[in-house]
Amino acid sequence: MKATLPTSGLLALAMTGFIAIMTETLPAGLLPQISRGLNISPSLAGQLVTAYALGSLLAAIPLTALTRSWRRRPALMTAIIGFLAFNTLTALTSNLMVIMVARFMAGAAAGLAWGLLAGYARRMVPIHLQGRAMAVAMMGAPVALAIGVPLGTWLGGVVSWQTVFGMISVLTLLLTGWVMLQVTDFPGQLAQDSQPVGKVLTTPGVRPILFVIVVWVFAHNTLYTYIAPLLGPAGLTDQVDKVLLVFGISALGGIWMVGAVVDGWLRRAVLLSLTGFALAVCAWGAYGSSPWVVYTSIILWGITFGGAPALLQTASADATGADADIAQSMIVVAWNLAIAGGGITGGLLLEHVGIGAFPWTALALLLAGLLTAWKASTYGFKTGARAVYKTG
Repeated sequence: MKATLPTSGLLALAMTGFIAIMTETLPAGLLPQISRGLNISPSLAGQLVTAYALGSLLAAIPLTALTRSWRRRPALMTAIIGFLAFNTLTALTSNLMVIMVARFMAGAAAGLAWGLLAGYARRMVPIHLQGRAMAVAMMGAPVALAIGVPLGTWLGGVVSWQTVFGMISVLTLLLTGWVMLQVTDFPGQLAQDSQPVGKVLTTPGVRPILFVIVVWVFAHNTLYTYIAPLLGPAGLTDQVDKVLLVFGISALGGIWMVGAVVDGWLRRAVLLSLTGFALAVCAWGAYGSSPWVVYTSIILWGITFGGAPALLQTASADATGADADIAQSMIVVAWNLAIAGGGITGGLLLEHVGIGAFPWTALALLLAGLLTAWKASTYGFKTGARAVYKTG
């Protein structure tokens, strides 16, 4: 009998990712409203993204290791309930310190969630469908960027920004029921089968993958967090919601493309994505006052970044096999280190250098990532079809 994807369960995993990305990136779309509402500068408001990233960065590996022996569904539900609790707290207070703590703790919940999702999706299907299953499970990120963040940005102009966070809590509550009904449970990993974190880190291919993640996401987040001021030279500051919608739809197209090629052309897809993103920021840096060039660059940026989570997590899981969950927690650390770094660096650039430096900073990072991915052809980003690899 031909194997099929367990669509409903995978989409529940995708919804978990959707909520994680919404929780992470909403402050970027609501930056002016948050700044006015809390009476703080835009650069300080941007640190709501940084606080979330730091929570994921510091908690991902410890929480993933702590829950490694847990059954998978209770571990996932722990993360989802964390989103529910801390987004609700964000919605109910105007105290900046409390909000920062809530953002940090929501980031910790995301660290656990992202450490689980890739391995969970892979266990739900046979080996030859793992890449496609991960592409479906990772759809939550581009859908959040395509629909959720632009909608949240638009809603922030109609209702308060805190009400938008309350709406995310309602969605999270609905997700708890979906997961309990549709997501198959699996046992955790036995202690004797677990490799130490340090040994997983030294697995061939893992460190190049992590480096590519850091520079790729660093470049993305430096631009995305400060998208509103970046649109100023082209006169598009009042079109942030439309720009984010265009980016998100493009990212959704990117994940569809990756789903079609990830099992056969993973390496090529990574190299082409990094090259396309580099071309987009080059054009933006050279002609950033042209609305047409900005929109074209954003479309290319979205297409090339949308499939990044599926590509990078598939490469990592292929490299580490049975230790994929620990490897995924390392990805969460690398990803959120880059998010935090992008938020902080972008704030410093905005305050002290100016928006003209943003595209060229991103370009330098992307070229470093492209060179590393090109060289890592034996273990990290392997040539050939991934289905032939031993996945453990």
